[in-house]
Amino acid sequence: MLAFDIPSCRAFMHLDTVFTQIDYDKYTIHPAILGPLTVYEITPGVSDPTDLHIRRIDSKLEDILAKYTRTDHVKLINCGGDDLIASAREQWNDGSNTLCIAPGKIVVYERNDVTNAILRDEGIQVLEMPSAELSRGRGGPRCMSMPIIRAE
Repeated sequence: MLAFDIPSCRAFMHLDTVFTQIDYDKYTIHPAILGPLTVYEITPGVSDPTDLHIRRIDSKLEDILAKYTRTDHVKLINCGGDDLIASAREQWNDGSNTLCIAPGKIVVYERNDVTNAILRDEGIQVLEMPSAELSRGRGGPRCMSMPIIRAE
């Protein structure tokens, strides 16, 4: 199991506001999280499963994710692309907080034009929803969902 330690600040309220898996090998990410993000591996003890072993992993996030998801390559898709202004603006509107309803098929807020275009260019099926009132509540599509039943 992996644990992600993110800074305690309003911009990084919880993990899915800055980092969400959207396909087997693709993730949306707010690029500002990459510097301060610390990842830990948590494994149960051999003789006593409650005896947890915690180990910090010092490696690139892409390499960590590829290893633990058993994929050859992982793609991190920056909210706002490489444009720092677009990244900050769209992150304020939960550009990294997407709701994945199937591998490669996500629900996003329509107001994040730059990020949504990048996601489409990456082969992701993007379903846009209006967000004028929802985004004022400081939550993205993933935050606004409550799955009750999941397919097996």
